Amino acid sequence: MEECIFCQIIKKAVPGDIVYEDDRFLAFKDIHPKAPIHLLVVPREHISSINDLQEKDEGLMGALILTAKKVAAKEGFSDSGYKLLFNVGRGGGQLIDHIHLHILSGGYGRPISEI
Repeated sequence: MEECIFCQIIKKAVPGDIVYEDDRFLAFKDIHPKAPIHLLVVPREHISSINDLQEKDEGLMGALILTAKKVAAKEGFSDSGYKLLFNVGRGGGQLIDHIHLHILSGGYGRPISEI
């Protein structure tokens, strides 16, 4: 089976506008943004969906949310606010079968509720 596009971005086999990376996660700009700031945080480990999580993944998911917090601070919009969003399955809007957390913000000083 061919790797998903997010796995290819993680391996740098295809380009991505990466804003953060560490040994467990990568964050990059969404190519179809739904807000002035729209980033995706993905674990390096391929897990297709929230529905595929196991008990052993509890720590990974907590670290994913803390990484989103770190990215928001690094990118300078944590004080103005942001939304975190998971889409689960096609009916829930998930287009890529690799868990990813959306970070959406209205931008510097502009609340997301205004977009």
